[in-house]
Amino acid sequence: MEIGVDSFASAMYGTNEKNEVSPVDAMEQLLERMELADQAGLDVFGIGEHHKKGFLDSATVVILAAAAARTKRIRLASAVMVLSAADPVRVYQSFATLDLVSRGRAELVVGRGSSIEAFPLFGFDLKDYDRLFQEKLDLLLKIRDNEFITWKGQFRPALNNLPVYPRSLQEKLPIWLGVGGTPESFARAGSLGLPLMVAIIGGETHRFRPLIDLYREAGRHAGYTPDQLKVGLHSPGYVSESNEQAIAEYYPGYAELWTKLGKERGWPPVTRSSFDVLIGPKGVLMVGGPEAVAEKILRHSEALGGISRVTFQMDNAGLTHQQLMRSIELIGTKVKPLIQ
Repeated sequence: MEIGVDSFASAMYGTNEKNEVSPVDAMEQLLERMELADQAGLDVFGIGEHHKKGFLDSATVVILAAAAARTKRIRLASAVMVLSAADPVRVYQSFATLDLVSRGRAELVVGRGSSIEAFPLFGFDLKDYDRLFQEKLDLLLKIRDNEFITWKGQFRPALNNLPVYPRSLQEKLPIWLGVGGTPESFARAGSLGLPLMVAIIGGETHRFRPLIDLYREAGRHAGYTPDQLKVGLHSPGYVSESNEQAIAEYYPGYAELWTKLGKERGWPPVTRSSFDVLIGPKGVLMVGGPEAVAEKILRHSEALGGISRVTFQMDNAGLTHQQLMRSIELIGTKVKPLIQ
């Protein structure tokens, strides 16, 4: 099982003014965490995509390229790229270039986008939400698999036997499909034989098993073997020296920031009782000491029928850079060996 970290390059550090950092410092600290993740033996580091205040990840591939120059073995991925609002030609060119810079460590996790601010920003209509993604994913996969492209669609000019350069160092640039809770998305990933990255950010992880079974069944029906149908899990988490310390450090910022986000998305406020359910045996949050978190990950894997990758989303709870650095170190040196 691969273990990694996903970040939204958030500048929202801490729960009070003394912990706020400038964008320049926040970016430097993010690159330091990516460098440490490589040194600690983590397998992958992903950068998301947002286009709003408080997030520095609108140009995902630029951050990944900067990290490529400071790391040696860790894989560098989008997490996720809003493909619906992007040009697949430029997406492939950017990540193929990243693949050359990193000597074959680039990956793409693409999705429709749960944050929708990219659509009006780039001139797209939300009524075309799914059609945009379906068409652009089709083109991106054709570009990945063919040097010369002949293609016609609804939302961009046609291509008539045109080459796309540069080509990636990896023979087949890895493209994962990032999904939330829409059955059609799970079935689409399976029918295309794409690895699946499931974002589970609340509730109980086992409730996603029917959707993952749908993914695997669609993949089998399309002729793909089980080893081609990889499942990854992206969830909030944090590791500290002990369960008590992890909860004390994580809960205040998590409650504040997720309650604020809930006002935007219609979620109920976070309470300590609801938090306790989430860190319980079936809850999604991977928060605790190394042993407890390793056990939680293995329970998640069993509940979902086996997973190939787990990524922690940690910069969403007002944690300081020092706390995040220590957590990354513990994940690499304590949690990962326990799982293996």
